[in-house]
Amino acid sequence: MRKRILLFLTGLFVWLALALAQDVPVGVIVAFKKGNPQELDRYLGEKVDLIIQNETTSADKALAQGTLASFFEGKQVKGFDVNHQGKRGESSFIVGTLKTVTGNYRVNCFFRRVQNKYYIHQIRIDKTEQ
Repeated sequence: MRKRILLFLTGLFVWLALALAQDVPVGVIVAFKKGNPQELDRYLGEKVDLIIQNETTSADKALAQGTLASFFEGKQVKGFDVNHQGKRGESSFIVGTLKTVTGNYRVNCFFRRVQNKYYIHQIRIDKTEQ
């Protein structure tokens, strides 16, 4: 019985340590899966560089949210898969595939750490050939 409790507590500690050490907010991935720009809003930095299908915009938080809402408008999202993620110093990133009824998009999302929280400072969305 003691071994089970010790094993359970060790597993719980490891799981908790991994969950708290995440460099990419899980909410960002959930927001892309839902195609919900309002959920992305809470993870946007004060200034965000948006590159959506070769149109570049350097925007404040409100304009970035509006631009993302325009992108998602009319695109029913079927899913979002994270293909790669990484961290370097005070920044991290994810590369994923956004699946919509109109086609697939490659999404690169770059984060910068500010006061122990990661905020989006760049999003790049490009249509793929599939």
